[in-house]
Amino acid sequence: MPRDLDRPAPPRATRQRAAIAAALGDAGGFLSAQALHERLRAAGDRVGLTTVYRTLQALADAGEVDVLRTADGEALYRQCASAVHHHHLVCRRCGRAVEVEGPDIEAWATATARRYRFTDVNHVAEIFGTCAACRAA
Repeated sequence: MPRDLDRPAPPRATRQRAAIAAALGDAGGFLSAQALHERLRAAGDRVGLTTVYRTLQALADAGEVDVLRTADGEALYRQCASAVHHHHLVCRRCGRAVEVEGPDIEAWATATARRYRFTDVNHVAEIFGTCAACRAA
């Protein structure tokens, strides 16, 4: 399948990249670069924190991981469950995230860009709330 030319090529395959991708996949949810680095170190993997940051950014640029910004601006990462553009509904208590489509958001972003004569536009929309399990607890 041809690569989307608007999206950078995935980072080259290295032992560190494989370890980072595997640890992120095993996590099953969003993790900070520091938390992922701690998991790697605990598992005996010698990967530097700078390498973790650089690899996560390259994976995000290639669309292989989702990036979520917390209220305090920290970036959290997780393996993409979907290859198409999507948004997240995130529980602010437990961190559970649900991938959601947002056709109204897409229409608004397109119309806003068009109104102000912007091109090559992208966007991120995250919705924060409290999930049913946390609300019941």
